[in-house]
Amino acid sequence: MPIYHPPKIASSEITPKSLYLRRRQFMGVAAGGVAAVGLGAPAIAAPLAAKPSIYKLDEKLTSKEDVTTYNNFYEFGTSKEDPARNAGSLTTRPWTIEVGGLVAKPQVIDIETIMKEIPMEERVYRMRCVEAWSMVIPWIGFPISALLDRVEPLGSAKYVAFETLVRPEEMQGQAGIFQALEWPYVEGLRLDEARHPLAILATGLYGETLPNQNGAPIRLVVPWKYGFKGIKSIVKITLTEQEPPSTWNKLQPSEYGFYANVNPAVDHPRWSQATERRIGEADGLFGGARIDTLPFNGYADEVASLYDGMDLTKFF
Repeated sequence: MPIYHPPKIASSEITPKSLYLRRRQFMGVAAGGVAAVGLGAPAIAAPLAAKPSIYKLDEKLTSKEDVTTYNNFYEFGTSKEDPARNAGSLTTRPWTIEVGGLVAKPQVIDIETIMKEIPMEERVYRMRCVEAWSMVIPWIGFPISALLDRVEPLGSAKYVAFETLVRPEEMQGQAGIFQALEWPYVEGLRLDEARHPLAILATGLYGETLPNQNGAPIRLVVPWKYGFKGIKSIVKITLTEQEPPSTWNKLQPSEYGFYANVNPAVDHPRWSQATERRIGEADGLFGGARIDTLPFNGYADEVASLYDGMDLTKFF
């Protein structure tokens, strides 16, 4: 299958938030007519109970509207508004996750079993996109370690590989001759990263189950890494001894590293990583107030020791 390679995009060419919102208002009027004929109907989220956790931030939450309508999810299209517009077609029940590889007890686990048997917590995390914009999101989910403990990783397991659903009949970004990415979307973590208490599998946000456009019914959230590590609509998790492939690293290894730790000292070729545009904050010249980006997205005290002795300019 021919692979589409994205062009070099200057940060100044990214749609400013204020312009994006005006365009979205216009599209919303048109979307009413589309919904009337059953195309692109928005996904319906359901209330989801979660216990409070210690993982909170004294920062303004990004609005639910922005969190659910300003997304990168290429399985539904490459524009920020495409996921919210197109993801209503995705069927998320029934849904199972195959967990295997170097484990003692491989399993195929139903999402309903996960929701019933693993306690859910609210985690308020920063989310930093490599495109130099960010959000603060109240996720609902559980530590990845809770799922890994069920399958008992073997001593030889060193990495955790994740794989997204491939269903082109419902994910229009996967259909057609020319594709934005190679499918399935894949990602990976070192096992010690996956077992870190901050790393979660999210099943909801803002007190409800995940909307389709945000990765329903289950996605990865690793708050000290760039957003593209947050693989969505997961159907397979595999424990491996060797470093697994990751989609963007395969496509552009000089731009996207396997680790993808937020690092303001190492710029992406197309975007400075020194500052970020917080979505929903006061509008500035380029559509949002800019703030300094923090090492490891502000979680350095918790996670920096995972990378002791590593050259983070090389292992980016």
